[in-house]
Amino acid sequence: MESIQASLKKWMKDNASFQDVYQKMRTDIINDPEIQQILQANPQLDQESIDRQLIKLYEYQSQNKDCTNCPENGCSNNILPGYKPRLEVDGKHIHVSYEKCKYTIIREAQQERASLIKSLYMPKDILHASIANIHGNDSARHRAIVEISRFLNEAGEKLPQKGLYFYGPFGVGKTYFLGAIANELADRGIESMLIYMPEFVREIKSSIKDDSISEKIDQFKKVSVLMLDDIGAESISAWFRDEVLGSILQYRMMEGLPTFFSSNYSLSQLEKHLSTTTRGDIEQVKAGRIIERIHQLSIPVEINGESQR
Repeated sequence: MESIQASLKKWMKDNASFQDVYQKMRTDIINDPEIQQILQANPQLDQESIDRQLIKLYEYQSQNKDCTNCPENGCSNNILPGYKPRLEVDGKHIHVSYEKCKYTIIREAQQERASLIKSLYMPKDILHASIANIHGNDSARHRAIVEISRFLNEAGEKLPQKGLYFYGPFGVGKTYFLGAIANELADRGIESMLIYMPEFVREIKSSIKDDSISEKIDQFKKVSVLMLDDIGAESISAWFRDEVLGSILQYRMMEGLPTFFSSNYSLSQLEKHLSTTTRGDIEQVKAGRIIERIHQLSIPVEINGESQR
């Protein structure tokens, strides 16, 4: 068994080592230029106050407070990742609080913006489309650009009741226009939803099994700006045309909510397409009702030109 004297010597040696480390740490903290500035600005902090609260000074001094290296390994390694420490002195009391660093603020703003664009089976590149990349010197797309500018200008005051119905051949940029408009609206804090129609039809059919169809249709009805991409590319039943699509468009028409469309068909061609059901029946009157609602909800704009794909 180790003698009491040997244990005491060992404790004194370890304690001396601890004191050396403590004194070095204290010296490093006190000599830190930023800590020096704080202490000079608060002469009421005497040695006793400083020593008693040295751990708080260490907490502040040891963390990153400069956002220049924040994206890599700066504030992400702080006690609260993405937050910078802030030192406050109240009399002889030292407090450490935390505030969001600028990159956390930017990231949260981007996340909030992204949450404003809801998509259903849309390509990722379309969700990053930009108005800045749409060129106005293309005569084949000039009217579309003019109408987009008009809509966005009016949306600065209040959302117009009518969106746009883009139609034209494959690959001329109709879907890209929808994505660019959605991103511009998100920058303004306006929610939109982009739907690829063929997948939308499949989504609704599958929702019948889990009894979620009413909930999903309500989302499409009530979103601030709805965008239906490639309408007419899908084969739809009379039930979907009348009870789902018709219901959504009717609600939005009555509530004055703008709706955008893209299609390879003109409205007259789309009417013919919608009049033929999956069972081969011809129902021109019911198809005509859908087209009338589209007329009420949007302004037809033809887009031509070379394929952008």
